Amino acid sequence: MKKLLYSLIIFFLIMSCEDDKGDPIYTGNELAYTLYQASDFNYSGKLIVKEAFGGELILEIELQGEKDNEAYFFPAHLHFGSYDEENSPMAFMLEPIDIRTLKSSTVLQTLSNGETLTFEAFKSFDGHIKVHLAESGPDYSVILAVGNVGINAEENAEFKKDEISICLPSF
Repeated sequence: MKKLLYSLIIFFLIMSCEDDKGDPIYTGNELAYTLYQASDFNYSGKLIVKEAFGGELILEIELQGEKDNEAYFFPAHLHFGSYDEENSPMAFMLEPIDIRTLKSSTVLQTLSNGETLTFEAFKSFDGHIKVHLAESGPDYSVILAVGNVGINAEENAEFKKDEISICLPSF
């Protein structure tokens, strides 16, 4: 019995010393972008773009702000152009952010213009992310968080809340 116990202890020690191999579905290629507070609601965060081994892009949004125990979801969109460009159309509707976790994860599919982005293409994509308070109605115009992505990301260094363009709700 003691030999079995010692064997188990040694096994668990060896297993705990192995290097963490990370998540096996991702290549390790990642990009991170800042999402800035865009209204009186105190939400900001980041977008993380991960490349999967199949070439798909996974867009993960993580917000900082007040959570709630009740189910509620903030809609989020990937748009063409910079956040301050007028009439910047929606490129892709992202999975909504759950207020209980302040997170969402989306597998990016074909964009509204028919383009499919690779990891390298996302780096030079002319776009931005907007997170809304509501899916429709007057609260749709309230943008909680916004940030340029891809080639526009450098413009985030000079974020100007009063220059955020109106979000067009349709593709």
